[in-house]
Amino acid sequence: MKVLSLFDGISCGKVALERAGIQIEEYVAFEIDKYAIKISKKNHPDIIQRGDVTKADFSEFEGFDIVIGGSPCQGFSFAGKQLNFEDPRSKLFFEFVRAVEQVKPKYFLLENVKMKKEFENIISEYLGVEPIEINSGLVSAQSRKRLYWTNIPGVTLPEDKGIMLKDVVHENEEQKPEGLGKYIVPFDKSLQILDKEVQKGKIGYFRKDSQANRVYSIHGKAVTLCGEAGGGAAKMGQYLFGCLTPDRIEKRQNGQRFNEGNKFYTLTAQDRHGVLIDGYIRKLTPVECERLQTLPDNYTDAPGVTDAQRYKCLGNGWTVDVIAHILKGLKTGNGQEKDQAVRDWKAAENAINKSLEDFSNLGPAGMFGVKILTPLRVRYDKGERTADLFNAIVEATR
Repeated sequence: MKVLSLFDGISCGKVALERAGIQIEEYVAFEIDKYAIKISKKNHPDIIQRGDVTKADFSEFEGFDIVIGGSPCQGFSFAGKQLNFEDPRSKLFFEFVRAVEQVKPKYFLLENVKMKKEFENIISEYLGVEPIEINSGLVSAQSRKRLYWTNIPGVTLPEDKGIMLKDVVHENEEQKPEGLGKYIVPFDKSLQILDKEVQKGKIGYFRKDSQANRVYSIHGKAVTLCGEAGGGAAKMGQYLFGCLTPDRIEKRQNGQRFNEGNKFYTLTAQDRHGVLIDGYIRKLTPVECERLQTLPDNYTDAPGVTDAQRYKCLGNGWTVDVIAHILKGLKTGNGQEKDQAVRDWKAAENAINKSLEDFSNLGPAGMFGVKILTPLRVRYDKGERTADLFNAIVEATR
């Protein structure tokens, strides 16, 4: 498969294609962030990097099988200023439209944030399809709602894998990585954050010389803030909470500073979120953020790329397992999947023939069955191979 990827970032699309079992003949990427390109080249030296989408002549890629991309979303996002199509970043969406028009691919996939319905409708009108909304929380420990416009057939919501925040943090690993201490928020800043929670009435007691008074209630959960606390209970996730941007004392989302500790906040290019666990607050490590995006550990660890740039690139990236789930719809045109489809339709044909024969042998008593099956056989003979017809044959020949 020949792939054209716009706004490629750290090439999450290529990881997703490989994870979905799609054979890649050629992968051409357009990206201008030098750090994202470094990460991409470290993991995928075979990718052809072509730079700025606004300077591209996409007609040279005419005949490529698929165009994919997640155009910059800051102008559309509910978390942003909702500048919509007047925002220069949002206008890059039209580069995606231009690519689809010039390349004429069999398939396309565009990802973007949840936005006002009027903006969503404009995108749908240009691409000719309605989006499907998928929350990354179904396949990862991150709550990340995104819209996906695609003409790939059969896209549905993925099954919930039940992955929680406790499944990705280092504290629950048998062997913790070295250097975790540098991500811990200084105690005085932690106290300031928790003081703000007291003012909001979400914590009952603070700085009392009693073990009992060091147990705080945050959104209906118990969090032990004593330095010696934690142990086995913390390992089970009992004292694990997402903490919104520990670097900023006043930061809140929907009135909350901490979440319930099941799914993590949406990763962004700007914010550096953390966790309250085992008696301390710390920032997430880049590896934990990679896990939230279902990327391999240390995927963004590349020469010349700082932690700050790793966080930014991951916040701009895709949740790989969501994209892989969508791309699996392409496999119906590949080898083993195609062979299975042929076998399934052959079985359907045999079932219809046998049922028609059986009903015909019944004489007048079988005419009702013949009347039901004959139109299905006509549709089959005309070359129709739809899910609707297949299901109708299965139901009629039981």
